[in-house]
Amino acid sequence: MEQWRRVGAFGVLRDGQGRVLLARGGPRCPYPGVWQLPGGGVEHAEHPADAVVREFAEETGLTVAVGRLADAVADVSVHPPDGVAVHTDRLIFEVEARGGRLRPEEAGGSDEVGWFSAEEAAARPLMPFTAELLGLPVSPLPADLPRPLPSAPAGPPADRRVRFAAYGLVTDPDDRVLLTMIADGYPGAGRWHLPGGGTDHGEQPAAGLLRELVEEAGQLGRVVDLLAVDSRHTPAALGPEGRPLDWHGIRVIYRVRVDVPTEAVVTELAGGSTARAGWFTRDQVAGLSMTDVAVRATRRRVS
Repeated sequence: MEQWRRVGAFGVLRDGQGRVLLARGGPRCPYPGVWQLPGGGVEHAEHPADAVVREFAEETGLTVAVGRLADAVADVSVHPPDGVAVHTDRLIFEVEARGGRLRPEEAGGSDEVGWFSAEEAAARPLMPFTAELLGLPVSPLPADLPRPLPSAPAGPPADRRVRFAAYGLVTDPDDRVLLTMIADGYPGAGRWHLPGGGTDHGEQPAAGLLRELVEEAGQLGRVVDLLAVDSRHTPAALGPEGRPLDWHGIRVIYRVRVDVPTEAVVTELAGGSTARAGWFTRDQVAGLSMTDVAVRATRRRVS
């Protein structure tokens, strides 16, 4: 079965009564008649937070300001007649309304929008990620639901890539931070980076990070917080293939704790992109050559 990857960004908007705004999928939506948080696909080179603002304006008529990243989840939708399994990484932000007039999407992506309490939302068909965020039981979508296949991933140029990844600000009980060095032949070679990497098809972001932590450094960790999302567009990145790529990297960053640290050792499962791994004190970190995302994450670190 062919595997597709997508990234979506969504917003949680509540009113003064604690109700949440939901949008119902229209006939052209992949899930017609199903309610979900407003949002949709992230375009190439677009920051997920900007995608939320754009999608809210299109689907609801409202202008919103994006706040903290509330969750990062993934799901897989299988379309047997088309032979396609679509993996969607979903980034969910808290948002505040700043203006506009509430209405459905004129182009038909959402045919109804409305405010719902948790009890009212529970009586409607919900996308699983929406039900989970609202603290409601997650139920499978109706088997007879028409499910038009989403549009195929962007075609040419062939060297346009989107990569969704999960990384960790990893610390131990002595407040040392774990970093990994990028191997030769990869963008950023020779610089220290946060542990983590691209998630596999069907894999949750947090689970992918903990897998990478074992592969890249031989450590067992636990995720304690979701810190941020980082988006970087590099129109002419030199990839491992040796040719320039129009590269859009979307990275969620977690805080991770290793309660029983061991010597950091790169395993063969890391696939060659990691040259070394090591634990560093605060003073040692200050003198390292690091990637931009590692610099930002270690600067915001607290004990």
